[in-house]
Amino acid sequence: MSWLRRRSVSVDQARQLIAGGAQLVDVRSAKEWNADHVAGATHIPLDRLERSLHELRHGTQIVTICHSGVRSAVAARRLRDHDHDAVTVRGGMIAWRRKEPR
Repeated sequence: MSWLRRRSVSVDQARQLIAGGAQLVDVRSAKEWNADHVAGATHIPLDRLERSLHELRHGTQIVTICHSGVRSAVAARRLRDHDHDAVTVRGGMIAWRRKEPR
């Protein structure tokens, strides 16, 4: 899976990673989280990320997600700066919800 070296992944790739044990981290605001989120995700708003590193499993792939992918890309970069293996979901929750079975 050569796509694992990328910094962003598709929704399908993110789901594969999560099924394989990756931790999904939602970096949106509390209001956004309360309105809708992926079951099993960990909620850590972007502005709390550095203070909440203890909530992340070290040695485990981290997949970040936000509304459209901008904040989660920032989060993934910050996590990589702290030696976490992190990628972001391209298109965020918008893309995630589009890919759900109807």
